Parts: sequence; structure tokens; C-alpha cells
Amino acid sequence: MVDPKAELRRIFDAGVAAADPYAAVSRHLGDVAPPALIVAIGKAASLMAKAAMARFPGVRTIVITNYENAAAIRGSEVFAAGHPVPDDNGAAAARAVIGALRSADGPVLALISGGGSALVPAPAGCLTLAQKAQVNDLLLGSGLPIDRMNLIRQQLSELKGGGFLRHASPQPVTALILSDVVGDDLSVIASGPTMPPIGTSGEAMALLHRANLWDRVPQPVRDHLMAATDPVPLPPARNILVGSNSQSVAAMLMAAPDASVIRAPVEGDVRDAAVLICDQATHGVTLWGGETTVVLNGTGRGGRNQELALRIAREASLRGWKSWACLQAGSDGRDGPTDAAGAIVDQGTLARIAAAGGDLDMLLRNNDSHAALDRSGDLLVTGATGTNVADLGVLIRDD
Repeated sequence: MVDPKAELRRIFDAGVAAADPYAAVSRHLGDVAPPALIVAIGKAASLMAKAAMARFPGVRTIVITNYENAAAIRGSEVFAAGHPVPDDNGAAAARAVIGALRSADGPVLALISGGGSALVPAPAGCLTLAQKAQVNDLLLGSGLPIDRMNLIRQQLSELKGGGFLRHASPQPVTALILSDVVGDDLSVIASGPTMPPIGTSGEAMALLHRANLWDRVPQPVRDHLMAATDPVPLPPARNILVGSNSQSVAAMLMAAPDASVIRAPVEGDVRDAAVLICDQATHGVTLWGGETTVVLNGTGRGGRNQELALRIAREASLRGWKSWACLQAGSDGRDGPTDAAGAIVDQGTLARIAAAGGDLDMLLRNNDSHAALDRSGDLLVTGATGTNVADLGVLIRDD
């Protein structure tokens, strides 16, 4: 008899494999003009850069990725930087990128993947990195969807929202983009360094007011937004999507051809998402992709995938499901500020938490999903995968 947890992992791994950055980039390089500069930014930057360097050897290459995915690449300049909170190493990487773009003497090839928004913080105007990091912390706990967070981030950056193109001008830019964003809006991925901005400074201010964050962001940020003027038109760029969440869900379906698929991306608050998933889950295998949000009310550790998995476990218990198992995880192998990608929960999860002395309601109120799942032994630790196409979920129900 097949082990349900092993089967969940097999299907999930098929989705991650479909987002392999090296293969995704390699498939599209035949139609790219030889560049004078290659810049790879994001959690998948290392493998994307290796693919481009294999096709265009000897070209100056700058790679900026998170610490977990960073490794020396012969012939390139590699920067390891902080994610999800920007740090000084990321600021140094951003300065190196801006300098390289300004001095480029030919076409630029940009390789963009998820995580790039935090990895190359280039504060606009007189803003400091500490002020940008403070805003980022507030946004991560706000419950705002990723596109709204990035609209605000773009207004505070020299590289986001098309800033990459301004610094590269007059050189032409081609961008190969691996999407970690539901819906694959290229202006949202890594905050759109090679795309027009999502919105305006006025819209950013309105969002901060609606999220009750305006009075909590630093005064220089408020001053910068209030003084901002409409930017001049961007230079043109060629932007090409090379991998996405929907493609990974399709690959999971190939690995489990009899599965049903939740066709609409699973988004919104994890509380609502857990109900939606259980509503649509059929007997057998159910698959989905997406990216949920968590409103932070406590001081615990965890991430949206871990909390969603816990809430699915509680919802399944309320419905009286007897035999089931569910994997919910980030395709990048990292969920929030933890070592886990997500979790594999089943009909025994809640009992194991209680037996280990955990109070599930209290743990959830404190956003302490990591501690809860550590008690039940249900954390999924994959290590960094080298890619990032948002989140993937698989549920097997036998009863």
C-alpha cells in the first residue's frame, strides 16, 4: 500500500521540478541576442545565471540571491543577501547592479525570479535601508496581497517598478522571468524591475492609510511619498515569462493524472483558504497552487504555508474526516523566517499536538504554527530548492 505522505511528496516534487530555473532559462536563450551584461536577481538567480553563462561564456555576470541558495559560480560576481527582510549585503548588491547597468556597453540580459524585491534594496531619494526595512516588516505583517505590497515597495526604490531599465538606458534589456506570483503579473514579480510601476505614490499612500500603516511608517517615507512626482516614460524592454505556479500545478497533475484540480489560485487569508480547500477537495487526490496571506497578531514563528496546513487540519477535523493527508509548502523550500518549507498534516496532527502539551487555538492566535507542527512532527523541511513559483498544495482523502 502506498504511503500517503510519500505520495504527497512525490507529487509536490514533480511541481518543484517543473520550475527548474536552469531548464526554464535554457529553453528561451535561443532567441536572445548576445548580451554585454547578465544580471540575475532572486531566489532562482544562481541556476538561471548558470544557464545563461553556459550559452554566453565570458560575459560579465552579477548574481544576487538569498543566503540559502548562494554559492560561488566561476566567472561571476555572487552576492548573498537577506530575504524576506533586506540587509546591508543586499544594499551593496544593489549598488553593484546600478553601477554595472550604467556602464554597460551593450545589451543587458536580466534574469528575474521571486524574492528579488527584498534582495536588492536600493532606497530612493534620501531614504535609508533601515527605513525601507521597517516598511517591509510592516507590510509582511499587514495581510496585504503581494501585488499591493509591491506597489508600495516600488515607490521607495531605485530599481523596482522599472528602475532597472532607467539605469540601463540606452542599452536594450531582455528579461527572462520566473514567476512566483499568482496570475503571473510581470510588474509584480520581484517588484517589476523591468516593468512599469504598478501604481503611483498617491496609490501607495492610500494603501498605507487603508491598512492602518500610514502613521507607523517612518516620517521620511511619508515625506518621500508626498513629494514624489510622476516619473518620465520608461525605456522599452522585452519581458519573457519562463516558468510559473500554474505550470507547476500542471506538472503535479501529470504526476497524478486522476487528481482533481482547484482551478482558481488559492489566495487570501489562510482562514478562508482552509475552508475553500476542504470545500473543494474530493475523494482521492486534489491539487492546487497559489499564495495566501496571514495577518500577524502574535509573536510566534511560522509562515503562511505552515499556518494554512494547520487550519486545514482543524477544518478537516471539524468535518469529521477520518483518513486523509495534506502537503502545503512553498516551492522555494522556505516558509517565513523558519527552516521549514511547510508541513505534511493528517488526521492525527491535532491529537499529536495536544499529546505534546500544545494548545492549538493559543498557538494559532500567537501565529506560532512552527511550534505547533514541531510538536506534532509534521514540519516539511526540504532545504532551499533553488527555484520559487509560489506555493503548492496536495491533499489525499480516502474516506
